[in-house]
Amino acid sequence: MEKTLVILKPSCVQRALIGEVISRFEKKGLRLAGMKMVQLTDAILSEHYSHLKDRPFFQRVKDSMQVCPVILQCWEGRNATKVVRSLIGVTNGREAAPGTIRGDFSVSSQENIVHASDSSESAKTELKRFFNDNEIFDYKQSTLANLYAGDEI
Repeated sequence: MEKTLVILKPSCVQRALIGEVISRFEKKGLRLAGMKMVQLTDAILSEHYSHLKDRPFFQRVKDSMQVCPVILQCWEGRNATKVVRSLIGVTNGREAAPGTIRGDFSVSSQENIVHASDSSESAKTELKRFFNDNEIFDYKQSTLANLYAGDEI
């Protein structure tokens, strides 16, 4: 099973949407493997968003992510990264389809409720950035046989 990173951004925390967003992932059948609340630092955000460092909105993104603590999560499932990306919708909430997290809860390209890894490779890197090995748990989910066919487990 694949693991992927989800960050519930300050816009999610401030609007009290944490439970609503988590329930979307749970209802889809993903398994929560790790979760913690942290206040992100400028240093870790500079590393995480290094691909944006030359963009004019780089500092604005970092400032937005430091408004309050965020919720870091590790979700697991078959093709978890792709599944999460389809659940959250496109980056700009104004363009995200209704029924997606961003489509239902966001009207912004920045204050868009959630960050999610964009590939299985970046998920591995991002999970190492935000979680220690002992903070991600492996346990048998009792509903697994009801979520996947036998040959998908």
